[in-house]
Amino acid sequence: MRLVVDTNRIIAALIKDSISRKIIFHLNAQLIAIPLLKEEVLKHKSIIVEKAALSETTFDLILQKLYENMDGLDEEIPKKYREEAAKIMDKIDPDDTQFIAAALATNSDIWSDDTHFTKQNKVKVWTTKELIKSL
Repeated sequence: MRLVVDTNRIIAALIKDSISRKIIFHLNAQLIAIPLLKEEVLKHKSIIVEKAALSETTFDLILQKLYENMDGLDEEIPKKYREEAAKIMDKIDPDDTQFIAAALATNSDIWSDDTHFTKQNKVKVWTTKELIKSL
């Protein structure tokens, strides 16, 4: 199984030692991080640190460990799929278009608890609950 990981799953894994963190560390799958993922997470760093009661050093360490369990996707790979992805997602949630493009480019599913993804039917989307059931 190959999964493009949505930002909300990384944030959930940073906030607490949750099911999302366990999935990232133990799921027998290729987890893919889009180029913008780390930027998005770092944009919310202060909120995450406060909510999770983490030091910045601990935040950085956990984020590093999470990324060690994912394959970073080169930003050039999904470029040729952006137009198709835009047709699928832009009217639903344009912020999610990049995840669809990455999934199309890598022939992957998406792991997200964002309900916007369920409004399209081109790419299979796994929720955290569905992944747990599949284990």
